[in-house]
Amino acid sequence: MKPSFTASFPIENFHVRDEELPEFTDMNFEHIDQLELDHPGANDPEYRKRRDYIASLARKYRETGEITDVEYTPREQRVWRYVVEELDELHQKYASSFYLEAKKNLGITSERIPQLSEMNRQLKALTGFRLAPIEGLVETRAFLSWLSYRVMLCTQYVRHHSHPAYTPEPDIIHEAIGHIPMFTNPDFADFSQFIGHGARLATDKQIEELGRLYWFTVEFGLVEENGKVKAYGAGLLSSFGELEHAFSGKVQWRPFNLEEVINTPYNYSDMQPLLFVIPSYNELKKQTKKYIESFIGLPA
Repeated sequence: MKPSFTASFPIENFHVRDEELPEFTDMNFEHIDQLELDHPGANDPEYRKRRDYIASLARKYRETGEITDVEYTPREQRVWRYVVEELDELHQKYASSFYLEAKKNLGITSERIPQLSEMNRQLKALTGFRLAPIEGLVETRAFLSWLSYRVMLCTQYVRHHSHPAYTPEPDIIHEAIGHIPMFTNPDFADFSQFIGHGARLATDKQIEELGRLYWFTVEFGLVEENGKVKAYGAGLLSSFGELEHAFSGKVQWRPFNLEEVINTPYNYSDMQPLLFVIPSYNELKKQTKKYIESFIGLPA
């Protein structure tokens, strides 16, 4: 049975002016106390205090609309350098060509942690996407819905220094190394906006499907380039373990099929056994648009 309602906004790509952005409503962010006990920083009072301070800067943004730069500590900068230097060689082998060029153009290097404010300015000029700092993990519908306004919610804190190769939650390394460069791609940015449109319209079942689509593309997506498979997903590009595993020959690669993707469960705590390969970012955008249009009764 098809939905009988219509969307209050067009299922199209459009830029949003600053004054058109909705206000941040109260969203439930997961505080470190709510995270699993195996979180590397759970029992480190100094780390918890630092994480709470950086989270307070995100709360300030929700009041003022201005991104506050973080003065990262020498220890946080060392964690950044370690991870980025480990990833650089793997990126040259396995990352998509667009990602490599975007990372270069954004000036993302191992030298220092980039500020959300500077990357935000560049994204707005290129694709009309914005970055908005948040305190921590947020539930799926709220997170994805902001993509409809071409806004990516991003954390600013750094993972615990005792486990630089691992984080159980998104941090600035995951955001800046994994997500942000891909938003400079117009087709990828448009695709992301369609995901956001869908989240604003979706039933609970469709939100689960959108979560799977997001997982197997934005987080763990592969793309075919000149007859070779390359990585563009943030979960791959920000983790040397996941990236090496994806190209180890132990992972099943399947051609992207939207119907299969939205019905394929995943386990976020294990190495991924199955990944999907898109033919192009434009094709991903077109298929996703048709899928979201089906939410309001338009033929998919």
